[in-house]
Amino acid sequence: MKKISLLLLFVLFISTVAVSAQQRGLDNPVTKAVLKVYDNMLRENPDDYMTWFRRANEYYHHNEYMKALKDINEALQRVPVDDSDLRYQAYMLRAGIYNQTGRKLEALNDINEACRLDPESYAAIYQRANTEYELERYFDAKSDYARLQRINPRSAEAPLGLARIAIHENNLGLANDYLEQAVALDPNNAETYVRRSSVRKLMGDNNGAVDDLILAISIDSDHTKAIEALVDYGNTNYVATINGLSTAIRQAPNVGMFWYLRAVIEQAHYHYHAAIEDYRHIVDNGLYKYQGLYASIAECEYALADFEKALSDIDYALGMSTNEANYFTLRSKILRALGRTDEAIEAAARALSVDRNYADGLAEMALCYMAKENYKEASALLGEAIMTDPEKPYYYMLRAWLLRDYMNQADAAKGFYEQVKDMDFFFIDNIRSLKGFALLFLDEYTRAEGWMNNILTTVTDNDGLINYYAACFYSAAGDSDRALSCVEASLKAGYANYYDWMYNTDARINVAPLRDDLRFLNLLSRYEGLFK
Repeated sequence: MKKISLLLLFVLFISTVAVSAQQRGLDNPVTKAVLKVYDNMLRENPDDYMTWFRRANEYYHHNEYMKALKDINEALQRVPVDDSDLRYQAYMLRAGIYNQTGRKLEALNDINEACRLDPESYAAIYQRANTEYELERYFDAKSDYARLQRINPRSAEAPLGLARIAIHENNLGLANDYLEQAVALDPNNAETYVRRSSVRKLMGDNNGAVDDLILAISIDSDHTKAIEALVDYGNTNYVATINGLSTAIRQAPNVGMFWYLRAVIEQAHYHYHAAIEDYRHIVDNGLYKYQGLYASIAECEYALADFEKALSDIDYALGMSTNEANYFTLRSKILRALGRTDEAIEAAARALSVDRNYADGLAEMALCYMAKENYKEASALLGEAIMTDPEKPYYYMLRAWLLRDYMNQADAAKGFYEQVKDMDFFFIDNIRSLKGFALLFLDEYTRAEGWMNNILTTVTDNDGLINYYAACFYSAAGDSDRALSCVEASLKAGYANYYDWMYNTDARINVAPLRDDLRFLNLLSRYEGLFK
């Protein structure tokens, strides 16, 4: 389960302009202009295979794989048979599309065509070796990695690939030899350590894998792949990641990047006090000046229900930048928690003035209007949020709750629960899909419980989030004993979001039914160290 948005990391450590263009994708004005030219050229000459090829490339680099596939197919139908260079490039591009969309066999077929056209192509042989490896054709992959080594003995890719093969042959000693060989060939390249990290992870060497990612970041602080990998590692190997970053901080205490990465990972795993300390250290020692630090501190304080401090810090962030819709939305949430609803509405409105289509801002404004008992306007705003971000189940659950509990429209609410129930996204068995809650509220308890039990038994709850949702689920189902068992498991795992435990009442996905139960209050008291 991917927990951390990398937006903050990108904003802090990478060119804002470049990232903004990447995130806007096809909405980037430059990209739109380029695509418009291609469209016009193809209308004038549908057989212009070079334009089909170039537009496919453009789509591919913006992750629009289905559009890219359609265009490269059009190109391949038209490229002259004797234009072996372009056919080679087209097959390699289509193989890349197939690999990105999980169609490994089709990818391998196209790479073989590319290798037929250029038998000594290092790029094609390398991509074929990797694809063979992913298809578990280890003998073929080993042969191709060895061939790469013969073509270019100075390349680090070949020994890294052979190291992966050695692991599958249960020869860890040989794997380590290949890893050392790869680093010796390219010791100043951050990418080398990112790749060695992935192999060490395969070996079960979590500490070594984390150390390699930190080393990669030390070499190149803008290496987004290393940053992404380290953050992702924190989701599955939290202790190893924090220990590795702590070691790096002891060795280089003035590198703000390490403090920031540790804080972000701590915050994402609900260790709010530790995160606040690290963010404050960056601020107090002048390691970096960035308004997002204060916004992150405010987020942590809000989660700890320290609302006055949170308001002060988000106001400080807004004093540095008034062009962040998420900052105004957080301010609205804090004010709403303080009971200052009119001010909360004003803050939500400011968020929407920055970005009228900001879905979280629309949902927050709706919750403000609910607090003012303006249910019709709240419903309309949630409708807009759903249209803006139709793949976020929580907005549907909010609207169903509003319709059922406040507007006496049970049938309409049922329709929104049905939509969540029928969603078929990649995260359907993830707790955040909320499918089990929709089933529960549709009175399909057996299926709902099956969904919840499946997640509890198959997904490792590293930080208590899953058991928190399970506590919400069973408390909504009226099974307080089981809910309390999940509360204890969640707290034991470190889920320190005090706002969720004591204040959250939204969408029927909360533990509000337990808050009058002395056993629940005793559990919170026992684990009060999480919140103070």
